[in-house]
Amino acid sequence: MKDFAALYAQTRAHTEALAAHLSPEDQQLQSMPDASPAKWHRAHTTWFFEAFLLEPHGVDAVDARYAFLFNSYYEAQGPRHPRASRGVLSRPSAAEIGDYRRRVDAEVARLVRGAGSAELGRILRVLELGIAHEEQHQELLLTDILHAFSLNPLQPAFLREAAPPPPASDPLPLRFVPFDGGLCEVGAPAGSGFAFDNEHPRHKHWLEPFALADRLVTVRELKAFIDAGGYRKPSLWLAEGFDFVREQGITSPLHTRYEGEHLETFTLAGRRVPGDDEPAAHLSYYEADALARFLGARLPTEAEWELAAAHQNERGNFADDGVLRPLPCHRAGGGSPEARQIFGDAWEWTSSSYEPYPGYRAPSGALGEYNGKFMVNQVVLRGGSCLTPRRHVRASYRNFWHPQTRFQMTGLRLARGIS
Repeated sequence: MKDFAALYAQTRAHTEALAAHLSPEDQQLQSMPDASPAKWHRAHTTWFFEAFLLEPHGVDAVDARYAFLFNSYYEAQGPRHPRASRGVLSRPSAAEIGDYRRRVDAEVARLVRGAGSAELGRILRVLELGIAHEEQHQELLLTDILHAFSLNPLQPAFLREAAPPPPASDPLPLRFVPFDGGLCEVGAPAGSGFAFDNEHPRHKHWLEPFALADRLVTVRELKAFIDAGGYRKPSLWLAEGFDFVREQGITSPLHTRYEGEHLETFTLAGRRVPGDDEPAAHLSYYEADALARFLGARLPTEAEWELAAAHQNERGNFADDGVLRPLPCHRAGGGSPEARQIFGDAWEWTSSSYEPYPGYRAPSGALGEYNGKFMVNQVVLRGGSCLTPRRHVRASYRNFWHPQTRFQMTGLRLARGIS
C-alpha cells in the first residue's frame, strides 16, 4: 500500500511540476477543440479521483459545480461543459485549481489510511486507474501547450533544452527484421499487472510471416517524400487522406516548415532544425500511410507490432528523460538486424482500426465509458513517445486517435510481408 500511496503522490506532483513551467495565462489557452487548457487537465484529473473514489465513499465534493466544469465525457456522471469551450473557463483560477488538488489529495490520503482490508482492494483498483489516467493527461498537457505555443508569433518555449543536441549524423539505412508469424497471443497477459480494459482479453491471432523496419522513419526519408511531390501524388494516398491534405493545404507535418531542402520544426524547446537522422513526427495516419507506400512498404498491424515488442525491454526516450523530442536511433556495428526504438520517441501508427478484442466487454458503470465507446473510426498507435511517462507504456498498450490527428507526437515504422 505504501508503494501505491507514494506513486499517487509522485504522479500528482509531476503534473504540478509540468504546470509550473506555465504562467496562469498559459494555463488558460485552448488552441483548438481537440485540445484542452493545462488548467483544465489539472482540474479534470482531480475531479476523476473525487468522482470515482471519494464520493462513492461518502466524501462531499469540494465544490459541487466542478462536476459540470471538469467532467470530460462520462455521460453517466451527468451533464458537462462543452469540450470546445473549456478555454472560456477563467474561473476557477489556476491558483484555485491548485487548492482543489491539495484538498482532494488530502481526502484521498485520509480515505486510504482509514480503509479496512476488504475496502482497500476496491480503493486500490480505482486509485491505480486514476494514476494511469493522470499519466495520460500529463502527455496531453504537453501536446496541447505545444500546439498553443506554436500559434504564438513569439514562438515561446515550454522548456529550454538543458543540453545542446547531439551532432547530426548520417541516418542509418533501413533494415528489416523478419518474423515468422504463426499463431500468437495478443493482449495483456492475465496477472501481469495493470492494463486498461481495452487490452483484454488476451487472445490468439494468426499472423503471416512479416518484417518490421529496425527503426522509425526519419526526417531524411520524409524530406525525400516531400521533394518527390509526395503530398501532391494521389497514387500514394488513400482517397480520404488525399482529400484531407488537399482541403487543409498540408505540405509537411504539423509544426514544421519546409522550404527548399530546409525543414524547421516547432518543439517544446522552441523552433529548431531537426537532424536528418531524427524520427519524423506529427504525422497523421493518412500521411504515415502515404509515406510508407512511397518507401515501398506499409504500416504494421497492431498484432505484428505487439509480437515484435513482446520480448523487448521497455527502454526508450520518454518524458522522464526531459528531452521532450524524438532522438536518432543508434546501432553498433553490423550483425543481424534488430528492432529498435520500439518504445519511446514517437507513437507508431498501425494499420489497425481501434476495435474490441474478441470477447471484450466494457466494465459496468461510468468507468465503462473510459475506452469501449470510442471503438469506431479511430486507428491504433503503439509504443509511446518522448512525451509519454515511462511507466505508462507496455507491449500491450493501445493508444488510439482519429486518422487526421497530427498534434500528437506520432510517427511510423515500416512493415512488409515475406513471401
